[in-house]
Amino acid sequence: MAAAASQNPAHGLFENFLQAQLCKDVLSSFQDLCMCLGLEPGGRLSFYHKLKAELNYWNAKSLWAKLDKRASHPVYEQGKACANTKCLVVGAGPCGLRTAVELALLGARVVLVEKRTKFSRHNVLHLWPFTIQDLRGLGAKKFYGRFCTGTLDHISIRQLQLLLLKVALLLGVEIHWGVTFTGLLPPSHKGIGWRAQLQPSPPDQLALYEFDVLISAAGSKFVPEGFSVREMRGKLAIGITANFVNGRTVAETQVPEISGVARIYNQSFFQNLFKATGIDLENIVYYKDDTHYFVMTAKRQSLLRLGVLRQDFANTEQLLGHDNIVPEALHRFARAAADFATHGKLGNLEFACDARGRPDVAAFDFTSMTRAESAARVQEKHGARILLELVGDCLVEPFWPLGTGVARGFLAAFDAAWTVKLWARGTQPLDVLAERESLYQLLSQTSPENMHRNIAQYTLDPASRYPNLNLRSVTPQQVRDLYDIGGKELERKKNDKTDSPMHLTPEPVGTQEELLLWCQKQTAGYPGVQVTDFSSSWTDGRALCALVHRLRPNLLDFSTLQGAGALETTALAVKLAEQELGIAPVIPPQVLVAGTDPLGLTAYLTHFYSAFGKTPHSPDLVSPLSTGTASAVLFLSKLQRKLQRTHSQNGQDSGGKKPRLEAESKMPSPIEPTLEQPVTPLNPLPADQEAEAGDLCSLCGERLYILERICADGRFFHRSCFHCHSCEAPLWPEGYRQHPGDGHFYCLLHFPQSVSINVCDGTPEDQELPGNNEEKEATAVSPRTPTAPEVIEGPLKQPSRKLIRLSSPERRSLSSLNLQPDDEIEGPPKPPRSCSALAHQALEGSFTGWGVPDQRLPQTLLSPSPELLKLVASSVEEEDEGLSSSEEEEEGEEEDLVLTSDVEQTLLNFAKNSGTMEKYPTWRRTLLRRAKEEEMKRFCKAQAIQRRLDEIEAALRELEEEGKRLELALRSQSCSPKQEKLWMEKILKLIQKKNSLVAEEADLMITVKELGLEEKQWQLDQELRSYMDREETLKTAKEKQAEEQMLKQLLDVVKQRDALIRFREECRLSELGQGAGDQG
Repeated sequence: MAAAASQNPAHGLFENFLQAQLCKDVLSSFQDLCMCLGLEPGGRLSFYHKLKAELNYWNAKSLWAKLDKRASHPVYEQGKACANTKCLVVGAGPCGLRTAVELALLGARVVLVEKRTKFSRHNVLHLWPFTIQDLRGLGAKKFYGRFCTGTLDHISIRQLQLLLLKVALLLGVEIHWGVTFTGLLPPSHKGIGWRAQLQPSPPDQLALYEFDVLISAAGSKFVPEGFSVREMRGKLAIGITANFVNGRTVAETQVPEISGVARIYNQSFFQNLFKATGIDLENIVYYKDDTHYFVMTAKRQSLLRLGVLRQDFANTEQLLGHDNIVPEALHRFARAAADFATHGKLGNLEFACDARGRPDVAAFDFTSMTRAESAARVQEKHGARILLELVGDCLVEPFWPLGTGVARGFLAAFDAAWTVKLWARGTQPLDVLAERESLYQLLSQTSPENMHRNIAQYTLDPASRYPNLNLRSVTPQQVRDLYDIGGKELERKKNDKTDSPMHLTPEPVGTQEELLLWCQKQTAGYPGVQVTDFSSSWTDGRALCALVHRLRPNLLDFSTLQGAGALETTALAVKLAEQELGIAPVIPPQVLVAGTDPLGLTAYLTHFYSAFGKTPHSPDLVSPLSTGTASAVLFLSKLQRKLQRTHSQNGQDSGGKKPRLEAESKMPSPIEPTLEQPVTPLNPLPADQEAEAGDLCSLCGERLYILERICADGRFFHRSCFHCHSCEAPLWPEGYRQHPGDGHFYCLLHFPQSVSINVCDGTPEDQELPGNNEEKEATAVSPRTPTAPEVIEGPLKQPSRKLIRLSSPERRSLSSLNLQPDDEIEGPPKPPRSCSALAHQALEGSFTGWGVPDQRLPQTLLSPSPELLKLVASSVEEEDEGLSSSEEEEEGEEEDLVLTSDVEQTLLNFAKNSGTMEKYPTWRRTLLRRAKEEEMKRFCKAQAIQRRLDEIEAALRELEEEGKRLELALRSQSCSPKQEKLWMEKILKLIQKKNSLVAEEADLMITVKELGLEEKQWQLDQELRSYMDREETLKTAKEKQAEEQMLKQLLDVVKQRDALIRFREECRLSELGQGAGDQG
């Protein structure tokens, strides 16, 4: 074969083409190959067939087989579906090239223009499973042998562009480099078509090229004229990318990647990073490709403190401008973060060079992201029609931590090509646009979990990719404004809905009269209570207590209020509403008693109305959950109070000799109402301060307006002031502490260590092993590498027995345990279950995410039976039956994987003394892939939550500004009664919008808690396995104590997760009950 290749120059040229790693080398080798074979590049799909006939080379046949398999799919109609269609694609990024490939397979003539002359972006893209499958089907491994070997699920932008460029050239796409598209040239008269304005002066063949489809893939900074773009803003987010030279040494290959770790659920890693380097990050990702690629989100204050930014500017462009960034400090920052994340195992980190020969490190802003309001338009002039479509970043600018850019970009490319096929078929323009916009509505919702599972069957046909597809969700009448005839858009009917995929209909909001009427109904029948207004009717506190009693009769005995003072009664109602109903105070009890702030009282009662006003009340059936704001907020507020009590108790215990091993760990349950103990009223303010009790911020001392207020620990603050004193991050319930020394509020990550907090689960660190802090400060802890077993010194305090709440599978597993007491050791009269048995039980659930069927594992977990291994392996191999024989051959040729220590240890333990790794290689690969996918899912979920929280923060700031303006107008007393009523209704609407956002924020924080517990359980599982791998007889007493301690922490995490599951279930049942009531 080698001799034949050397005798035929075309074979050698083809090999050069396959192996070329620079854009210019790809183009030159392809040109040489075409000249050698006597072929003219381009010329539609017919060029590919000519090339295949001329190049009868063994190494090309496997590539032809893959391309033939793709081209033979019925959707392409043997390359005749768009035979009479001419397309212009702008931009040779991954999405532009992928679109060009699909259009070429449809048989269209495709011309692509690109303003750059080389590919130089080293940044690495995360690939969804279907994108890996798709690129393999195009012969990706022929062009790039290391493509997604083993568990790799990423590729550098440069390598992805190179392989797609090669495929596009083989399929007859005409590519022009160094040409910039500046706009469209409409036809001047009938008989000619649409052309492009190009710079610099293009050759005549390109200048005169007439086309009827334009695909824009030129990035978010270039959107063709006629398309409107919507901006989605969050709070300031600064990203940093860094590419280091990959020498491919043995030491470098052994460094594990970091698919993604986020502070929102793994705060210990970032706490150690902050201690060691002073660097404060939100997240970090590390991929290994052509370079060592790191991307992270940095805090503004950290960049200022470390000298990366010279000055602090409110304007983002000024803040991240070239003149405000110190390059040397930025290099030190990126190098230190990368060195810490990899434990210094990459050695001397040397920056790779970018396209201009400078170190490839950059800071960028992704505070705002853009999204096109529509995906396609049609223009018509002098009888010539043109279809305009967007793909890639100019359609939807991706949020990089989610890894959705290239995946959704490819989906948009498929949707765009499908639309071109409809266009070529002669479908009416409005029908084409309506179907394209229906598909566009699905794009932002797609994820690997909600698409069709059989990724091998994905085609251009949207039905093969999207389940529950509705191509008529947008009607032709709704897209009339996207059809431009002679410079005039077709009028849209007034009653038509907007074509925006994010259109939301706000819920109806009650007026002030409705609020008063509702309060009167709720307080009717209570002695001494008569509600007629929003001032004097509430001054004695009885009306508010009546409202609380009506909603939750078990919270207080209304008859005992007789003779109580107004302030004491009001303080009791306010406290019960906050602690048991989730209604945060808006004004202090002193102001309520004074009756001097009707607007504040109206706002406060609106919170009750938002939470309970839409729920039919039955005095005989009291539901502990409510709709709207209260349920999630209540859960978090109870959790915050529980942690504060635990913290206070541990502070008292710290002076004793015995460490406190187990604090109160029971999570607040919404289904277990707590009878309130006698309440000590809030300390009344002096009379001269009553009027200003809730009007001033407790931190800054400035005026507080209604919509700006947030209450914490009985004090009122601006939302903008209630942030961490160290990092200035916003504080949320269950996520902050007040330092007893300086009185400042801190997030858990930056809470001063004199009163140490375990940031992983929100419990004080003195519950952990003594000596942990010193080691954590001295050692960088990897986000995925378990630390060595800790050693406990001193006697352990036996905890009291408490009820353990477990999920149903865990209860079944516990009931099936066969516990045997140790004959050699005499236990106490009622010995607890053995640590080993409990550890086995606790670990069983964690194997479900690793591909093990949902069944009880044998007692000897570290030596599973051959029958179980066969069952597991067969179930996993059935999942992989979709792999083609050629793909299996490729997998067999892959290099040995470099495993992280924790995953390797798990696999070795699971297959110890059974030869499983050699016997079931497919199982091994699938097990690793699943573990990595679960890790990536958690990271993406955390980043989506963080982004949404940032957007909520930005939305709340806008509401506060609007509310401030309206409140000033209302309090000026210079408006007419009609105008006052109008402004009051607007304020009520703003309050309800705020309540909705706060409810969503609280729900997201509960999800954050779930992620944190998942991460905590994963870490404890790994540490327990390291203990269980040792022989019981070889363990020291200290090691056994540490193992017992770790097991208790694991069981505590299980109880907390169980409480969250019960809370979610109660919310679901409550919503179902309310829905059934509404239908009735």
